[in-house]
Amino acid sequence: MKEGPDIARVAALLGDPARANMLTALMSGRALTAAELAQEAGVTPQTASSHLAKLEAGLILTQRKQGRHRYFTLSGPDIVEALEVLMGIANRVGHNRVRTGPKDPELRRARVCYDHLAGDMGVALFDGLTRRGLIETDINGVSLTKDGIEFAATFGIDLDALRSKRRPLCRECLDWSARQSHLAGSFGAALLDRFYDLGWARRVSDSRTVRFSTEGERQFRDLISR
Repeated sequence: MKEGPDIARVAALLGDPARANMLTALMSGRALTAAELAQEAGVTPQTASSHLAKLEAGLILTQRKQGRHRYFTLSGPDIVEALEVLMGIANRVGHNRVRTGPKDPELRRARVCYDHLAGDMGVALFDGLTRRGLIETDINGVSLTKDGIEFAATFGIDLDALRSKRRPLCRECLDWSARQSHLAGSFGAALLDRFYDLGWARRVSDSRTVRFSTEGERQFRDLISR
């Protein structure tokens, strides 16, 4: 028997259509109930409970209890990144679902990937920060440059607070729709939070879509093109 990570078990947990629908719904970073996830998956509550038990046992999901309600979330941002990669592969090889309607172009343009910006604007952010010399990529991954550290301070991001977290500061995440990288990690999440705080963008209710105002997009474009 070969030693090492059992990718077949993880793939089986992620690959079931109903479970994939549940996990996709949780990519927004929100906690959802079993009933809500059953609706997302299009299965009965009993079937959903069985799927959720398997995902929880496999450490793909974690459960939170609040009063009589149970809420489920993804166990970490690496699950989201894995799902984004799988979605990109499915898109590349032609295993696509029927388009869902008007929200689909918006999701491709700007959306939340767990807690950071994804879609065309997420890719533009990654590319813009790279061109400005604020982040750099090498064999060790993505990191902030000296100029990037100064930028974070002037942009109102507390790097010391971010470094105190167990999560990597910067991480490259392959965007499923653009098939290029966007910026994940605690710094990527902090940038999106800052966009919200500045009023540049807002999350669309009950959706992964991020919608920028006209002025917010102008400010965003200025930020990545200086």
